[in-house]
Amino acid sequence: MNDKIRVGITHGDINGICYEIIIKTFMDQRMSDICTPIIYGSSKVVGYYKKNIPGAESLSFNLIKNASEANSRRINIINCIDDNIRVEPGKSDIIAGQAEAASLNAAVRDIRAGLIDVLVTAPINKANIQCDEFDFTGHTEFLDANFHDTESLMMMVGDTMRVGLATIHIPLSEVATNISSELILKKLRALKRSLVADFGIRQPKIAVLSLNPHAGDDCLLGSEEKEIITPAIISANDEDILAFGPFAADGFFGAGGFNKYDAVLAMYHDQGLAPFKALCQESGVNFTAGLSIVRTSPAHGVGYDIAGKNMADPSSFRAAIYSAVDIWRNRNIYKVITANPLKHYAVEGGADVSVKDIETEEDKH
Repeated sequence: MNDKIRVGITHGDINGICYEIIIKTFMDQRMSDICTPIIYGSSKVVGYYKKNIPGAESLSFNLIKNASEANSRRINIINCIDDNIRVEPGKSDIIAGQAEAASLNAAVRDIRAGLIDVLVTAPINKANIQCDEFDFTGHTEFLDANFHDTESLMMMVGDTMRVGLATIHIPLSEVATNISSELILKKLRALKRSLVADFGIRQPKIAVLSLNPHAGDDCLLGSEEKEIITPAIISANDEDILAFGPFAADGFFGAGGFNKYDAVLAMYHDQGLAPFKALCQESGVNFTAGLSIVRTSPAHGVGYDIAGKNMADPSSFRAAIYSAVDIWRNRNIYKVITANPLKHYAVEGGADVSVKDIETEEDKH
């Protein structure tokens, strides 16, 4: 694995903080040592935002027409949008949405063609991106449709916890009617597969959260725990998935219960993301588990309120690139393990496999 991984980067909303976090990330020269970045965006927009970031003036981008032309020692950029596009920091408009969709579609085309290895997506505005090319409620749903993956899972990954979601971008009023034992079991299967193949955890333990306050209080506050969630956990255990719960979410996070498990399955978006972002915002990464490709994203939005003000923190975006590289390598090592189980590449004790761990293990064989 001496060749650097080709990381395709979609530029997200040009009027948000996306270009600022991209530029700040690659101002650290070490980033180009671990990957070959290929940005699907606009050299003009890069130039616009570089002016507002002290120290970025000397940062150069290698303009290419095709990902196959990428220079492994440079920060590569492919122009996907009209050079005459207008940049208006902090403003949501249809033109910016069209630019988001153009970037995503170009990157998906190239990862399908094998021209890039992994995909890292900068934040999009889910409202202004809506068009014929993007009629979805988020990246996860868009990628599901493009790669025909039926068991994907939105997972938030941080230094101290991993949180998967049973339901994603739906109104809170519709969560209860969308929860089923079949859905939860499907998500638990996807979560276990990812923890094993993407994170190198041999026998992962998964905590399952309740839907209702106090886990329903013996059906006083709701019966979903007894009728839906618990049966799903029992079925998962029958399939050798180490799932536990359901746990009342407030006490589980408040008492640090997440530290005892390799991952948590939350029933709905904010149930999982609110505590995750409170504890892991800077290091947090949005990972779409279960896809045939590796896709990560920072754990924050477009940030209109601070766009163009040199206030954006690139930590989460940088972590998204690190995670994509680690997961891609872990996944490839897992393929070797399953193809030849006599070779033991996994780290002893079920610990996560990182870039450093993988290279060390590989050198031994």
